[in-house]
Amino acid sequence: MSEHRSGSSADRESNASVVSTYDDHVMPIWKSLNVPVKRASGCTLEDVDGNEYLDVFSGISVTNAGHGNEAVVDAAKEQLDEFVHGCSYVHPNEPVADLAELIADVTPGELQKSFFCNSGTEAVEGAIKLARKYTGSKEVIALEMGFHGRTLGSLALTGNKSYKQGMAPTLNDVAHATPPYGYRCPRCDGDRCDASCADELERVIGSHTSGDLAAVVVEPVMGEAGIVVPPTGWLERVQEIAHDHGALLIADEVQTGYGRTGELFASEHFDVEPDIMTQAKGIANGLPLGAFTASAEIADAFESGDHLSTFGGNPVACAAALATIDELQDGIVDNTREQGEWLESELAALEDEYAVVGQTRGLGLMWGVELVEPGTTGPQNVAPRPDAELASAVADHLRDESSVVMGVGGYYKNVMRFQPPLTISRDQLERAVDGLRTALDAIA
Repeated sequence: MSEHRSGSSADRESNASVVSTYDDHVMPIWKSLNVPVKRASGCTLEDVDGNEYLDVFSGISVTNAGHGNEAVVDAAKEQLDEFVHGCSYVHPNEPVADLAELIADVTPGELQKSFFCNSGTEAVEGAIKLARKYTGSKEVIALEMGFHGRTLGSLALTGNKSYKQGMAPTLNDVAHATPPYGYRCPRCDGDRCDASCADELERVIGSHTSGDLAAVVVEPVMGEAGIVVPPTGWLERVQEIAHDHGALLIADEVQTGYGRTGELFASEHFDVEPDIMTQAKGIANGLPLGAFTASAEIADAFESGDHLSTFGGNPVACAAALATIDELQDGIVDNTREQGEWLESELAALEDEYAVVGQTRGLGLMWGVELVEPGTTGPQNVAPRPDAELASAVADHLRDESSVVMGVGGYYKNVMRFQPPLTISRDQLERAVDGLRTALDAIA
């Protein structure tokens, strides 16, 4: 053991020193956007060297109400002065009670009771436990290319080898159905995808399960798959099939929830009332908090001791969440819809302007720009080959030449991700789109 800590925060006065300390002391699992953040405000990041960037990724769709939102920060500070921890499942307290009541009010349908945890992954795992307890069944179906977390249980639901390599998921009773990814679906013939694709679920139930189905888990808009938006009627049909087999529909709204798609929850776009809904990311604008919410009938299947979390429902995070929801409902979701409509038309124009832009798709301020190799034949002989190298180069150009931080994702790592703080202005969005055009002109 060393005699003293090397490289204290006072010594780290450059981006390079922060990165060096990460290399020395943080496990090598972080995927860097190469912007060591010292402070952030609104949609702006400042690195340790004093450079400023426009953030259109918001920490993977987390700071929905804007970095450093004053109302959220003040709410957290006020709660810090009262008490920080009492374990919400041992000592009932007002922030948790108020947040649970508010979530019951703002979520779709009859969702009434919430369990609070620390992350989206935990919310998904808890939701699966609740579905199993309520139905008495064990099997679960998720979607290929879907993402639900990285712990062993949630990883079994995640339909992407790149997240699973070297691991052994412990949930064996999981099957996967085809996602509503019309652009790369041979059945849908390109962009023409309709709700009939949901009938694929019937085939999976018949061929990959024993008939002991507890739940079907889906993201209403698939984030890590590349911002995949299902066609009208698809999610409703999935729920209908699940119910026909005695199973529950779990809507994973970890990434889509809290205003991201122009509604408070993405399920509302599709007129679907989930049986269980998972939440995290934007719920507390950056403070660690997750939740899953169910109807009273389903929630009451849990008995004392069935589930618990020492830090779940931390009162400081819950106070921040209360302020976050108030801020979102006080104009921020309206801004999301307004700016999202403009962004939709601007990104659609890119499909005509650039051969390397295969498709743009999204809702609200959750948009993906899929980059491809024109003239090639990609997976399943439907759309051109994904161009992950181009996407990575475009992201680097955006950061280095336009000072715009944009995420890259998708199943094939070829999708530029517009997921900014929902407070973003038109001028800032224009700057991001102009930067994307400049990068495509320079590289493609």
